[in-house]
Amino acid sequence: MLEKFPVYMSSFNQERLIRVYLPHGYNEKDKRFPVLYMHDGQNVFEDEGAIKGVSLGMKDYLDKSGLEVIVVAVDLNPEGEERINEYCPWVNGEVSKQILGYASPTGGRGEEYIGFIVNELKPLIDGKYRTLENHSSMAGISLGGLISTYAACCYPHIFKRIAALSPGFYRNQEEIEELLRTSDLSEIEKFYMDFGTKEVGADEELNQVFLTLTKGVYEILNDKITNLNFQIIEDAEHAYIFFRKRIPEVLSYLFSDLGE
Repeated sequence: MLEKFPVYMSSFNQERLIRVYLPHGYNEKDKRFPVLYMHDGQNVFEDEGAIKGVSLGMKDYLDKSGLEVIVVAVDLNPEGEERINEYCPWVNGEVSKQILGYASPTGGRGEEYIGFIVNELKPLIDGKYRTLENHSSMAGISLGGLISTYAACCYPHIFKRIAALSPGFYRNQEEIEELLRTSDLSEIEKFYMDFGTKEVGADEELNQVFLTLTKGVYEILNDKITNLNFQIIEDAEHAYIFFRKRIPEVLSYLFSDLGE
């Protein structure tokens, strides 16, 4: 069952559509459920309304799998560069400049965006639905993977399970590496990260650059998190037709202990 409703974001002075998936039988059971928070909400559940018409297809997958988890997806802001501004905690740095070929002034509102989820959205969700308040996870794709990693550093006591698919660390590479080095991640229970070998298509040199940057983050995480799952996906490109194939493994890993 999928519910949709707007929520006011005080830091951004606007309403944003929130999509909530409730597991099968939610209304027939008197139990509480873990919550997975996700970004790019238009692209999470259904192809209809998804940007470029392809989603992760999670509604169908969750309906069929019977996984008992509530999924809360925050729609992205499609205006101009606002997605980059919200999903990048810092203004884009030197590594980003080298890759893009120019200095981008975007980024820097990630702290406010995650603050909205922690201080406004999560209390609303916990009050509206039967959630396990201390069992929250977060997952994102591309820059959504960057902001999810940032959330793990800033709120490890809240978001204890993280998934970052094809994360776009490069826009804040220097800062996210430094934050990871200095953060106490001992409360993180599980961390999934993957990257495709053809994220930028046929440009082998640039693919290798991106893979090296991602491995740099992995090496830091590997020293700090016991349960870390890092996958290099052969021939996978930076597109939803590839991302959606990985969703079953991602969810299976994050919630493998449900029902035990």
